[in-house]
Amino acid sequence: MARAQGARAQMALAYETIYGTPPVGGFTRMPFASTSLGSEQPLLNSELLGYGRDPLAPIKDAVTADGDVMVPMDAEAFGFWLKAAFGDPITSGVGPYTHEFRSGSWTLPSMSIETGMPEVPRFAMYSGCVLDQLSWQVQRSGLLTATARLVAQGEAIATTTASGTPAELGLRRFGHFNGAISRNGSALGNVVSAEITYANNLDRIETIRSDGKIDGADPSIAALTGRIEVRFADSTLVTQAINGDPCEISFAYVLPSGESLTFTAHAVYLPRPRIEISGPQGVQATFDWQAAKAASPARMCTATLINDIEAY
Repeated sequence: MARAQGARAQMALAYETIYGTPPVGGFTRMPFASTSLGSEQPLLNSELLGYGRDPLAPIKDAVTADGDVMVPMDAEAFGFWLKAAFGDPITSGVGPYTHEFRSGSWTLPSMSIETGMPEVPRFAMYSGCVLDQLSWQVQRSGLLTATARLVAQGEAIATTTASGTPAELGLRRFGHFNGAISRNGSALGNVVSAEITYANNLDRIETIRSDGKIDGADPSIAALTGRIEVRFADSTLVTQAINGDPCEISFAYVLPSGESLTFTAHAVYLPRPRIEISGPQGVQATFDWQAAKAASPARMCTATLINDIEAY
C-alpha cells in the first residue's frame, strides 16, 4: 500500500481568467519547500436542549481555504509570486528581460494551484488563490526562501491531475551570499539580519452561498514592514529615526550568470530604537521599520527581476 511522502509531492500553478475557475491548461510546475494550503470546514455544536444529556448531531459551518507556501527565491519561478503580490509587471528588453513589479495596483490576479501526491493518489486543486502576504528574511547564511500566504476560494479533490503536463522552469536559486543591502544608493554596513513583509491585507467577500465559499478577496491598503538588526557602529540610522526622515532601502541579489532580483522600498521610516548594553558582546540595535508611498517615484516599493522569461 502506497503511503504519502512529502518528497514525492508536486505543485503546479496557473493564472485564472475567471476568478475561481481553474484553466484547462497553462500550468507551470512550481518549486516549493513546504505548504499548509488547504481547506477546512468546522463543525458547530448543537445548542438545543430537551433531548437528554447526549448532544444532537453537529452541523457544518462555512468553508475556509487558505495557507502558506514556502518557496525558494530564484530567478524564474519567483516571478509568479511577485505577479501574484503586485499584479502584471512592466516588461522590457529582448533577452534578458527586465520585469518591474510595482506596488499600488488595485487589480491582483487569481491563481489555481494544484498540489499532488501521486502515490495515494490525491490531487487537490485550489481555485481562486489570491496572495495576501509575501515575506522573507535576510541573513548571512542558510537557504533563502520566501513565504507566500494565500487566500483561496475552495478545494477540489481528485484521483487524477487536472493540470496536465506542467511547463518546466530552470531553477537558479539566489542565496544570501548573493545579497546586498543599500540605503539611498550606498551600501548599508553592520547589518546582522533583516526581515521584509509585504501585505495586500485582503478583504474576504463573505457573501451567503449554498457552497459556503467566499465570493472573492479584494486588496485593501497595502503594508510594507520589516526589521533591521545592526551592530551599533555609528548613528546614521538613529539620527534618521530621531529626525523622522525617510530613506530608500534596497535588497538586491545577483547571480554570476547575470540574473538578478532587486526589491526597493522607496520611503522607509525608522522608529527610534532602544539601545541596550546587555553584556560584554557587541551592542546591537533593532529597527522595526515601515514603508510608505514616496514622492518620487509615487509608489511604496518596486521589485525588479531580470531573467530569460519573456512574460509572466
